[in-house]
Amino acid sequence: MIDESKIRKAVKMIIEAIGEDPNREGLVETPDRIARMYKEIFSGLNESPEEHLKKVFTVEDDDIVLEKDIKFYSMCEHHFLPFHGEAHIAYIPSGKVAGLSKLARTVEVFAKRPQLQERMTGQIANAISKYLNAKGVMVVVEAEHLCMTMRGVKKPGSKTVTVVTLGEFSGNAKLKEEVYRMIDIGK
Repeated sequence: MIDESKIRKAVKMIIEAIGEDPNREGLVETPDRIARMYKEIFSGLNESPEEHLKKVFTVEDDDIVLEKDIKFYSMCEHHFLPFHGEAHIAYIPSGKVAGLSKLARTVEVFAKRPQLQERMTGQIANAISKYLNAKGVMVVVEAEHLCMTMRGVKKPGSKTVTVVTLGEFSGNAKLKEEVYRMIDIGK
């Protein structure tokens, strides 16, 4: 559970620590705004992907299902700065599929936590595999990290790409190549 009172106190201390006046007109409501923002952007801490992936539909075929270009925003756990990008989820059904919006909601569950992109990619893949009992899962995440673009090395536009493959996608270059081709269609 997110403790907004503690967040407000901490933000006020940060404002003071950087040498600003927390009672200045432009800053007086900042602790409250940040507390509300953190409640929203870290809401995935109180959610499970199971909530979204339990509603399934029966299918007879086992062709690849791909939901691509799922936009997300997350917070780097090292600097508490945002990273944002797109997730692409491919899976081979084992008799059941989730509604397409449920895949995007699964991305949100994991993105709305203090996060590492590498961990998030694996968490999405594992949730799809577990709750859909998929024959294979492939998740590709492309993101720009503000901890790299606005501070430190300062390389705007650079992206990090992470890939996790499970089941039939693992070790199958032909299937992986098919997903990469499908992700590029229409770009």
